[in-house]
Amino acid sequence: MQFGIFSVSDITADPTTGKTPTEAERIKDIVTIAKHAEEVGLDVFALGEHHNEPFFSSSPTTTLAYIAAQTSTLQLSTATTLITTNDPVKIAEDFAMLQHLADGRVDLTLGRGNTGPVYPWFGKDIRAGIPLALENYALLRRLWREDVVDWEGKFRTPLQSFTSTPRPLDDVPPFVWHGSIRSPQIAEQAAFYGDGFFANHIFWPASHTQRMIKLYRDRFEHYGHGSADQAIVGLGGQVFMRKNSQDAINDFRPYFDNAPVYGHGPSLEDFTRETPLTVGSPQQVIEKTLKFRDYVGDYQRQLFLLDHAGLPLKTVLEQLDLLGEVVPVLRKEFAALKPAHVPDAPTHASLVAARDAAKLEIKELEIKEEVKA
Repeated sequence: MQFGIFSVSDITADPTTGKTPTEAERIKDIVTIAKHAEEVGLDVFALGEHHNEPFFSSSPTTTLAYIAAQTSTLQLSTATTLITTNDPVKIAEDFAMLQHLADGRVDLTLGRGNTGPVYPWFGKDIRAGIPLALENYALLRRLWREDVVDWEGKFRTPLQSFTSTPRPLDDVPPFVWHGSIRSPQIAEQAAFYGDGFFANHIFWPASHTQRMIKLYRDRFEHYGHGSADQAIVGLGGQVFMRKNSQDAINDFRPYFDNAPVYGHGPSLEDFTRETPLTVGSPQQVIEKTLKFRDYVGDYQRQLFLLDHAGLPLKTVLEQLDLLGEVVPVLRKEFAALKPAHVPDAPTHASLVAARDAAKLEIKELEIKEEVKA
């Protein structure tokens, strides 16, 4: 099981000091955060994509490439890449390039995003959000898997004898997670292709996440990719820790109360009771995270949101240090519960090995047929 962090890249004033970091400060801080995630033993760093204030991450692949050059084990991903407003040709090229630069330590999460105005900014109609997601991904898959593509669809100009360059590393495309909070069509899409499904899981109650993942698992099995419990599931989460739980609550409350997304809304106590947000001691984080398995089953990736709501870099790095103590316990506990037939999180190495094994199996069948003939 992979553990890591994701960032939505918000630039938010610290409510305790009134200081707002500059874009330059926040961009440099995210590199420091990613590098520290590797240092404390985490597996994954994922960065969101936004094209509006107060966010800075308009080009995640640029930032991830810079991070790749300064890390050696960290899996680099997105949270999310906008499949609706990005050209699938550019996605294919950018992530294949990143694959090569990072020696395969790359996957991506595709999503529609949650900012309505981004659609007309990129010449798209938000009312076509789901059809855009479906058509653009169908093209993206072909671009990565076929050397020469002829294609015609509804939402972009046709392609004639087009080859996306560079080709995917080892001719194996990056693994794709389809991310969604509320759209069953995206769970269906992930299941149809046998891809991963990532449930953001930070705002909605457990019952909602449970329904979405059950739909994905059932349809994954329906399409013949394996049993429902072998489907590839990822979850988001939010934590804030201090050694003492009351200190965590006291320190986090002003950030929660003034956060752009949920500030001036539900109380911290109500939100932690109704959603996966955990504010407390490391042991409380361990206990609540382990309970996720009770309603989603065995899953492959757990990412936490740490750097948001104006939290200063020093505090985020302290949170990473504590998470570095929590994750080994979670690894051990989750591993002890996982049946042998449930797969691990996909990596480039595992995808290459699976591809080679499938080729070998085909070759052996061909030889058997020749012998029979």
